[in-house]
Amino acid sequence: MDVSRRDFFKASGAAALTGTALGSLTAVGASFAPTMAHAQALRIQHAKAVPSVCPYCSVGCATLVHTVGGKIVNIEGDPRSPHNEGTLCPKGAAIYQLHVNPNRPTKVLHRAPGATDWEAWDLERAVTRVAELIKKTRDETFIERLENGTPVNCTTSIFSLGGATLDNEWNHIHQKLMRGLGIVAIENQARI
Repeated sequence: MDVSRRDFFKASGAAALTGTALGSLTAVGASFAPTMAHAQALRIQHAKAVPSVCPYCSVGCATLVHTVGGKIVNIEGDPRSPHNEGTLCPKGAAIYQLHVNPNRPTKVLHRAPGATDWEAWDLERAVTRVAELIKKTRDETFIERLENGTPVNCTTSIFSLGGATLDNEWNHIHQKLMRGLGIVAIENQARI
């Protein structure tokens, strides 16, 4: 974008005048709160509100997911919640981006060792490859007993790093799977 010095000063002057005018209105007691409340109501007027929970941390702040025609149009804190009373942290306020984001990856991307480009894989191929690597590593590094004969049945060569952006049931199954494989280095934000 090519902006001349003159255009910059014109835009700055217009912004300053607008700010001054709005500041003068609020200084004399004019309130924009009713207008803002009306705009907020219009934004979700015909939307269906579905209660949900923020997926980011273990607090479990309540949210209201507003949908129109099956598409998410807004996500905000639920004022009925005793945890968050309608407020959300910055990550919780950005939950909408989990669902509606043009930059969100929709394919599995794989870059082979030494390659410079990413290759799109179908999900079944990617899951099969991950399972093969986990099995190979576990088989090569599994420890049944310590030198003194104490049974441990574990592998210390695999680390599991999980997050709480999924529901409790998924995190519980993830923990069961990792422990069933004998993995002892497990970290999860959900603290299960």
